[in-house]
Amino acid sequence: MVDLSAIARHLGRDRKTIRAYLSGAREPGKRVRSEPVVIAEFVPYCRQRLVDDPHLWASTLFDEVVALGFTGSYPSLTAAIRDLGLRPHCEACDRSKGRDTAVIAHPAGAETQWDWLELPDPPSAWGLGKHAHLLVGALAHSSRWRGVLATSEDFPHLVEAMDAVVARLGGLTKVWRFDRMSTVCYPPTGAVLPSFGEVAKHYGVTVVICPPRRGNRKGVVEKANHSAAQRWWRTLPDETTPAQAQALLDRLTARLDTRKRMLDGAPTTVGALADAEPLRPPPGVVFPAELSDERTVTAQGLVSWRGNSYSDWPVQGAAHAPHRETQTRRPPSPPRYRRGRGRAHARLDGAGVVMVRDDGHVAGLRERRSWPGSR
Repeated sequence: MVDLSAIARHLGRDRKTIRAYLSGAREPGKRVRSEPVVIAEFVPYCRQRLVDDPHLWASTLFDEVVALGFTGSYPSLTAAIRDLGLRPHCEACDRSKGRDTAVIAHPAGAETQWDWLELPDPPSAWGLGKHAHLLVGALAHSSRWRGVLATSEDFPHLVEAMDAVVARLGGLTKVWRFDRMSTVCYPPTGAVLPSFGEVAKHYGVTVVICPPRRGNRKGVVEKANHSAAQRWWRTLPDETTPAQAQALLDRLTARLDTRKRMLDGAPTTVGALADAEPLRPPPGVVFPAELSDERTVTAQGLVSWRGNSYSDWPVQGAAHAPHRETQTRRPPSPPRYRRGRGRAHARLDGAGVVMVRDDGHVAGLRERRSWPGSR
């Protein structure tokens, strides 16, 4: 007869545990779950979602199923994806695994990494064509990143977007790192353009250009680009406006500040590391640059720009008019747009929807009634 007490004393286990293994109720190497499998009802959704998009990040899928009522943890979701084989096989992804990488030390407050991210197939209502443009800035030490949508990647929009990203990051580092952007440097040589040198002087930073074919040198912002594409852009509804998309991105980046990190063996978060970085406040004035956006003048003589409608001289049929704004201080100066007898108006807060008219344009609308073909 087996002495359960002697075995329990020898192994340092409870007698009920020994009895369960000897009777076959429990098997070595298999743990008994203490809670029900909460992923079961979400398996069909996860399977179909991964069939539709095999490269969808598990973290993005986790955000979606949590919104649908999933109460389990992120590790339980990834375990279910592996154990149940929910993600289709991708040969190209398997070939890219196991490549050598290097970890580069980034002192606190030393470097901000910048990159443009071209976002494919924006909503047609945005009027941006095949791509939307997102400027991403990331603190290399803490991995905090922020992004700002822009209508173009030209020099004035770069300066405007950078100022907005710096405000969202909380300040300036000593170095700004770029790849070979044509608005920052001469791509063949990497020499900084005189125009952008003035920007760097204005903000008091040193510009560093990555060597050619060394994209991983700014790996922090590259990883932020992946997060923006997978966790934000892929999930935007088609009816989203640019302002709503920017608000959703700001909400995502704030939530990502809660990512866990280890510092000298102590647990911390990305947000705590970023708040502790010695960042300098941005200058009180914005670098002067003239923005130019093309807008359609409606039959009512209105130009829509950044949430508001401004009055322009009525034209016969829809026409395109350049809308220009010269930013010289914070907040930016009033915008100017010209077409024939176009008017200038003080720019109002873009968060609201405001229509600006003046007496001259009202008179112009009355005059338009006499045009041939007008009713």
